[in-house]
Amino acid sequence: MEKRASTRNRILRPGTIEIDGGGVISCMVRNLSSAGAMLDVSPVGIPEHFTLVLSDGHHTPCRVAWRKPNRIGVAFD
Repeated sequence: MEKRASTRNRILRPGTIEIDGGGVISCMVRNLSSAGAMLDVSPVGIPEHFTLVLSDGHHTPCRVAWRKPNRIGVAFD
């Protein structure tokens, strides 16, 4: 059963995680909605809050909703 408030669309688009203090981590955006996204990335070293930058240049503040070995789910702030 779907628990999300908004439907996520499957995409495969590169992105960047920008961390306060200047750090950046490359990721792959697997799905996206108006409320959040799922990212393929090693979750080690990724803080609870960061900015997701999509390949089109769009910057979105995020918080981590869940973590798995090679993926994280984020909610947009």
